[in-house]
Amino acid sequence: MENSSVIEEPIPVDFKLTPENELEIKWNDNEVTRYRFQFLRGSCPCAECVSEDTGQRLVFPKDIPSNIRPVEARPVGRYAYQIVWSDGHDTGLFSYKYLRELAIGDS
Repeated sequence: MENSSVIEEPIPVDFKLTPENELEIKWNDNEVTRYRFQFLRGSCPCAECVSEDTGQRLVFPKDIPSNIRPVEARPVGRYAYQIVWSDGHDTGLFSYKYLRELAIGDS
């Protein structure tokens, strides 16, 4: 008998920019997470922001201007969003799993 209890990863169902300069995501499991723009941009997982060789972060939230803003969020398949930022940066793919992990760490 096959185990039919597959655990599915939560997926975003709504994005909203808040007056507090945060990105708010509502998930299909009814969780709502919020991310400060500066924190999210400084947590970009792309090769420009994280060394491909060492895995060490090269760009940190403190390095990002406080006036940074997301310009667009483009869906990538059924697993991630590519966020385009007001500074022109657009190479980071934020997987749903990574976004949930960041929500826990954005304090």
